[in-house]
Amino acid sequence: MQKIETSNLKKIYTQEEAIKASLEYFKGDDLAATVWVNKYALKDSQGNIYEATPNDMHRRIAKEIARIEEKYVNSMTEEEVFDLIKDFKYIVPQGSPMAGIGNPYQVGSLSNCFVIGNDGNSDSYGGVMKIDQEQVQLMKRRGGVGHDLSHIRPKGSEVKNSALTSTGIVPFMERYSNSTREVAQDGRRGALMLSVSINHPDAEDFIDAKMEQGKVTGANVSVRIDDDFMKAVDGKLNYTQKYPIHSQTPKVEKEIEASKLWDKIVHNAWKSAEPGILFWDTISRESVPDCYADLGYKTVSTNPCGEIPLCPYDSCRLLAINLYSYVENPFTDKASFNFDLFKKHVGLAQRIMDDIIDLELEKIDNILAKIDADPEGDDVKLVEKNLWLNIRKKAYEGRRTGVGITAEGDMLAALGYRYGTEEANEFSVNVHKTIALAAYRASVEMAKERGAFSIFDADREKDNPFILRLKEADDKLYYEMLEYGRRNIALLTIAPTGTTSLMTQTTSGIEPVFLPVYKRRRKVNPNDKNVRVDFIDEVGDSWEEYVVFHHRFKEWMQINGIDTSKNYSQEEIDELIQKSPYYKATSNDVDWLSKVQLQGAVQKWIDHSISVTINLPNDATEELVGQLYLEAWKVGCKGVTVYRDGSRSGVLISNEEKKEEETTEKKVLTTKRPQVLEADVVRFQNSKEKWIAFIGLIDGEPYEIFTGLADDEDGILIPRWVEDGVIIKNRNEDGTSRYDFQYKNKRGYKTTIEGLSHKFNPEFWNYAKLISSTLRHGMEIERVVNLINSLQLDSESINTWKNGVARALKRYVQDGTAAKGQKCSNCEGDNLVYQEGCLTCKDCGSSKCG
Repeated sequence: MQKIETSNLKKIYTQEEAIKASLEYFKGDDLAATVWVNKYALKDSQGNIYEATPNDMHRRIAKEIARIEEKYVNSMTEEEVFDLIKDFKYIVPQGSPMAGIGNPYQVGSLSNCFVIGNDGNSDSYGGVMKIDQEQVQLMKRRGGVGHDLSHIRPKGSEVKNSALTSTGIVPFMERYSNSTREVAQDGRRGALMLSVSINHPDAEDFIDAKMEQGKVTGANVSVRIDDDFMKAVDGKLNYTQKYPIHSQTPKVEKEIEASKLWDKIVHNAWKSAEPGILFWDTISRESVPDCYADLGYKTVSTNPCGEIPLCPYDSCRLLAINLYSYVENPFTDKASFNFDLFKKHVGLAQRIMDDIIDLELEKIDNILAKIDADPEGDDVKLVEKNLWLNIRKKAYEGRRTGVGITAEGDMLAALGYRYGTEEANEFSVNVHKTIALAAYRASVEMAKERGAFSIFDADREKDNPFILRLKEADDKLYYEMLEYGRRNIALLTIAPTGTTSLMTQTTSGIEPVFLPVYKRRRKVNPNDKNVRVDFIDEVGDSWEEYVVFHHRFKEWMQINGIDTSKNYSQEEIDELIQKSPYYKATSNDVDWLSKVQLQGAVQKWIDHSISVTINLPNDATEELVGQLYLEAWKVGCKGVTVYRDGSRSGVLISNEEKKEEETTEKKVLTTKRPQVLEADVVRFQNSKEKWIAFIGLIDGEPYEIFTGLADDEDGILIPRWVEDGVIIKNRNEDGTSRYDFQYKNKRGYKTTIEGLSHKFNPEFWNYAKLISSTLRHGMEIERVVNLINSLQLDSESINTWKNGVARALKRYVQDGTAAKGQKCSNCEGDNLVYQEGCLTCKDCGSSKCG
């Protein structure tokens, strides 16, 4: 087991001390400072903070990397590693490696993402339950998880149990989604990708599953599309779905109009940004690990953001190279890219990634030791233990890495290229080709020093398109790889860099700048001196609105002698942007077709995949979405996601002056309650207490709510699979009202639970009557949630209940609705929107679901 010296960890910092020190480190960038302290500073389980600035973190990481380096020849020193990673300038371990390397307080993995799955076509309940448990076990250690559902038999298929026929894919989507939401604690949510093959007879149900509000809210969904389907769409032909998928002797066959199902995919993506598309034949054909498919490396799904296609029980760790740092004399006519330094650092980044695999193997051994030491019986621990043994085997055998980049948009702007133009695309492809050759060269050099990954077989890879591309570009590299092998089975990716880009203070991943200038708001006291009040919200709070410059846009201003302290008018800001290299180069400005073509061209030099989003304006047509998807397939993309402005969630405030929105009075739902209401059942957990809510609906909107403990002797116990039913208003013998809940059991018979209003604590019921009254008179859900949150209640149990009611009702707030008057607990910004029942900050990306 790994042993870490803790003598240098004795100094404890308060939150305020760490924020203050980090604020100085980030030169006044409060968002970067707060995100770093909250997410990456070393803490123990009591919340004690042991690092004041990222320098402390980088020293911690460098010490551990150097410890691993000492095992090998030509080792790097701690100072050499530190110089590469300090200040987020060159090499940036992402997420789990940044938080977990050298962390003695966390029994967790360093992997950012995992894929799990059953062998063969097993879709037994035992297999389904095993995947469910494995998913939860990984998420509790903060890993993102993906798995494929194509092995599950379609709806109506014969099964040899009491149900007689299969329920199909959708109920299992909901099961895995609910598990993701349940494992979330303290505002952190698990991340899940569910995929299915377009060849599966239930593919249309899968595609439609998330279109119903409140369903499958805990997962991203993507469709695995094969070339035959795309050819059928292009040629307006029929397509045959099968189960088992692509079987020569299927149990189920179903002929469909390919274009009709394609139109549904396009419509749903246009409307809700899902499902995503995975061009599966391209993924499988290009995949180097799939050369070892018979040894367990057949790719079956991707991680939640789609940038790492994986086989079952494989995992990957991520690292980003900051492209902006290799631009010399940025934003001047002397600007150039230092390819020599860049190639050297790519090789060292690959070496560091291989060291992190050794550190991950140590972490997995710690997890296995923890499982062995746990007091549960071996039968309880069996699934978790086998899960980590399988993950350890894949990490040891394949030594997969995820070297990527960030700051592509800033790199191009600093060199004078406009993102999306032909010359910018050409330069980007050259950069990514350079990364591929330098990383693979480093992996071959490490094979000479450390040995190849254990199942390397050059003959298996000889016809792989990616390997042949390397051969054409550098035959010396190729023939050395034949002789010595390669240290890592696959090496490269482009992941979304989220909080990483906040700390590098650059654009994210391969994306262009979102906005070079945007507005943020802060609440002010109008009675203070020298305070500017720009507007007063509906609850009477005063706010100041101020302009924020993207860091590298501000650097462009400084280099060109433009005052960055002036309070510019909107007209002056527009003029500044027009003069800058960011003009017409934002995520909403770039030519969408050009961006797809860039992704396809860059993909040829990345052995995994790319996480990228095509941003479209709100008035973009479904036809355009379809054209972009079709072009993505033709140019060799492995996957694509389209986001139409407003289709799912809000965005940062633009600089253009907003017109006052016309307001209309919300219609009162009704003042006379129908005898029978459709109802949803919502389960949630506060601390360790399990709660349940019955929400009566009219036209899909909450009208009344009954809620309380689900496992208390005074509470309500109903089968876990019950998700809906009806609430019936009846009368007791004494003439008083009674509300009964009725649902259908699995055999179709009705089961009634009498007296919802009497099943729960009377105090809960009295407050619920008040809340139901506001719902019945048409108050917007987000206002009802705010009202509930503002209640000042003395009892701890009633406060717990209050939080649960708010969480239950948040599910019905339309995605993208602004959370007015609330501030982000992470960055203190006010740019919060509701998304899938959670409050998501559009400034820093943090999400709180409590």
